Amino acid sequence: MKYKLVIFDLDGTLLDTLDDLSAAVNHAMQQRGFPLHTRDEYMKMVGHGARNLMRQALPTDHKNDETLIDAVLADFRAYYNTHIDVHTQPFPGILELVKKLHQEGVMLAVASNKFQEGTEHLIKEFFPEIPFVAILGNRPNFPLKPDPEVVGEVLRRSGAKREETVMVGDSDTDMETAVNGGIGGIAVSWGYRNMADIPGLKVAKSAEELLIMILS
Repeated sequence: MKYKLVIFDLDGTLLDTLDDLSAAVNHAMQQRGFPLHTRDEYMKMVGHGARNLMRQALPTDHKNDETLIDAVLADFRAYYNTHIDVHTQPFPGILELVKKLHQEGVMLAVASNKFQEGTEHLIKEFFPEIPFVAILGNRPNFPLKPDPEVVGEVLRRSGAKREETVMVGDSDTDMETAVNGGIGGIAVSWGYRNMADIPGLKVAKSAEELLIMILS
């Protein structure tokens, strides 16, 4: 077995959450008469936490208004909390991948920049039978990825060594997290960033290919 611990990103890697995220941000924008954005536009904004997402969605002359960001973030959270799984689904082959890794004795963890409650909710809903060693999202007083603190916390909880661990994600942020944390990194091609053309990067084009890269 090549890796004993896999740390998965959530949005864009395990689950396609973009439609629900887009609807929730547009709801928050609409509450104040701000312009709405398309799914493709939101695809370029996600991945750096909800507060940063609100900042990017706001018109240019409002992006530094922290009081306004607090308000639209509250509207977003209120809507998203009750519409978090309307359209969200695992990417093709992901359920089978996760089950197979668990059956093979690989420890599994999640490290996301999504807020903690949402991260836990989605993992428990879509992977209820999988005992993840850690489910870590955006929490107060903890830095977001690509800070390596999240890698250190997962390693402490799991007891795995850095050389036995790989980060799987769909963005440069995830791959930077792997480098910063001193662990392996595998990007996936089905997420919200185009990772296929980055020189020297390991990229899995399907869940089946990812399984082989993890186990062999």
